[in-house]
Amino acid sequence: MENKHVGLLIIGIGIIVGILVLIFNFSLKSISEMSCSHGPECTMYSTMNAQLWISLSITLIIFVIGIVIMFTKPKEKIVVKTLREKKKKLDVSGLDKKEKEVIEILQKENGAIFQSTLMEKLGMGKVGITRLLDKLEAKQLIERKRRGMNNVVVIRN
Repeated sequence: MENKHVGLLIIGIGIIVGILVLIFNFSLKSISEMSCSHGPECTMYSTMNAQLWISLSITLIIFVIGIVIMFTKPKEKIVVKTLREKKKKLDVSGLDKKEKEVIEILQKENGAIFQSTLMEKLGMGKVGITRLLDKLEAKQLIERKRRGMNNVVVIRN
């Protein structure tokens, strides 16, 4: 909802509350005129006037809040754009079958995968996957990063 609409809604509520306060005060005055035997010196009249002014000032505060909200500008939305880097096409010529397979798996996994998961996908042992990744690291196509007890294999850009 825009601030203008919220402000108008609050002003409308303030007007309705003000009308209700005045109606209540007039009814209270007519009831007290019939029941009070002291006349205008009765303490009910001073109490009613105090209640009326307190109620009308609260209504006025609601009305002012509505006007302030109506004329304030809404906060501007902050738009954050993320720029995606164009990834260089990796030169996979000159790689053997297993090396190409590693690169394809990494590209499918958004450029990073745990070494143990890669080992399972390729069906290789620890020694074989380590040697294969050593070759790819020497060719500067991948990078291994230590994460606790595991390695994460990442494509280099």
